Amino acid sequence: MNRLVTRAALLDELFRGATPAYVVKPLRTESLPTQIRIDLTENTHSYTLRADLPGIAHDDIHVHVEGNTVSLRAQVRSQALAEGEKSLRTERHTGPLEREVQLPQELDDSSARARYDDGVLVLMLPKKVASPGHKLTIE
Repeated sequence: MNRLVTRAALLDELFRGATPAYVVKPLRTESLPTQIRIDLTENTHSYTLRADLPGIAHDDIHVHVEGNTVSLRAQVRSQALAEGEKSLRTERHTGPLEREVQLPQELDDSSARARYDDGVLVLMLPKKVASPGHKLTIE
């Protein structure tokens, strides 16, 4: 009978007898996150975007606002091992994380603000005030 085998199951099978019994195995084997998780709220004047970025240095987070699009990029760096220390298991994601969000209304990028506290990035994104337009004179 054919069986669908995941990459995590293959790795677990490969290392089943190779690691000591005290190594903790995960309860679930799901893929590591590669996308930034967000919450997005709106009021009449602005949007607020909250993004979970725990353990990421302030300088490794980049935000770009253009039109109605917000782009988030972050780099998760691996921790260096101390001298004489060896890794028994590595499950935490390292590498780039990205997320792009398109909002229903254009943003006032010159008034946008960002704050990063306790692993949560908070973006305050004011909506662009609609121009009332003006009448053109025909020459």
